[in-house]
Amino acid sequence: MNIILLSGGSGKRLWPLSNDVRSKQFLKIFRKADGTKESMAQRMYRMIKEVDSDSTVTIATSENQIPQIKAQLGEQVGISVEPMRRDTFPAIALAAAYLKKQGVENNAPVVVCPVDPYVESDYSECLKELSDAAGEDTAANLTLMGIEPTYPSEKYGYIIPTSKEHIAAVSEFKEKPDEATAKRYIAAGALWNGGVFAFKLDYVLGIARDMFGTDFYDELFAKYETLQKISFDYAVVEKEKSINVIRFSGSWKDLGTWNTLTEAMDEAVTGNAVANDCDNTHVINELGIPVITLGIKDAVIAATPDGILVSDKEKSPELKSFVADARPMYERRGWGEYKVLDYKLHEDGQNSLTKELIISPGQHISYQRHRHRTEIWTFTEGIGELILNDVVTEVHRGDVAVIKPGMKHAIKGVTELHIIEVQIGDELTEEDIERLDWDWK
Repeated sequence: MNIILLSGGSGKRLWPLSNDVRSKQFLKIFRKADGTKESMAQRMYRMIKEVDSDSTVTIATSENQIPQIKAQLGEQVGISVEPMRRDTFPAIALAAAYLKKQGVENNAPVVVCPVDPYVESDYSECLKELSDAAGEDTAANLTLMGIEPTYPSEKYGYIIPTSKEHIAAVSEFKEKPDEATAKRYIAAGALWNGGVFAFKLDYVLGIARDMFGTDFYDELFAKYETLQKISFDYAVVEKEKSINVIRFSGSWKDLGTWNTLTEAMDEAVTGNAVANDCDNTHVINELGIPVITLGIKDAVIAATPDGILVSDKEKSPELKSFVADARPMYERRGWGEYKVLDYKLHEDGQNSLTKELIISPGQHISYQRHRHRTEIWTFTEGIGELILNDVVTEVHRGDVAVIKPGMKHAIKGVTELHIIEVQIGDELTEEDIERLDWDWK
């Protein structure tokens, strides 16, 4: 199989646990049989490989998710980097062009699905069935997964098949309806549209050529900012007449809000917290101070460096409208993790940002430099190797490094290495990082 997993979104409905750089698909909240925990992305990837160990999995994502993807899924997974958000069709077209660049044949079937549904192994078996169906010589141009609805939801679009057969032609699509209309659709045999579809590679590349003038990855990437911002449904599905749907009746949940996410969580309390005499209440605490919850019903309480949420579960879907875009205060990276301790704008126009960094043993940040800021690193625990303008020095607790604008630098943890980093400058953004090399050697 050739699988494209769509990994995007900031997960604002799961604030403060999820943000632009720590999206919900990377939260390790599901317990495996061996007792360890895995994320939605790891769970999906594992189940695909269990069904087809030779499958090629490519993640269509933004650059800020790359460290999480590599840390959780390994270096072998393919990554198609979306330079900026342009909706789902440009992202899928770019990923299809990436597959072409990797040598995938034009007539090979490709399956596209979200990275973050909560599903069981029968879902990945259905992905295999979609791939097989799309690869046949007589296949429809598009083959969709239609999910058997369990209630009249207003959150999903609906697929209307021409028959009740397991594989059927599609007569029409319906946008997200009100509850009464959804009941009528379901009575008529409609299926939820779960955003899963399959096609031969050259089918989407042909549409990309018509819309964007090219189907080559490098060219699409270079002109990505100019591409029309349009969804796959509008660009492709609504215009296509040759569509089949495969029915899927297995377990499927969209864990996009706290009330749905907590239904799938194995533990009611996570972190330094107590929930006494509580009913249907989940407490997640990532802070160093305790959280004590007494006699609370039907609630979610989440405390992280990004903020504190106390919400009735049924009200939690309304959270997105209250969450402003802000600098993430905590992030896990492939090299370790960081926490923002303080941020200030001073009267002279300069900014200062203080972080605590933890570099895992054997891991390192990229060799980089900045144009607009000075960084002061104070090493508080562990042993590391510091590269400063090509000179390697061993550092220990109590050592201090001052990194001026333009100075090349990187740090590696020999043991687990703790650093207090103070950034000072007029621009303290990710855009002020010029990465020179990822390989420590």
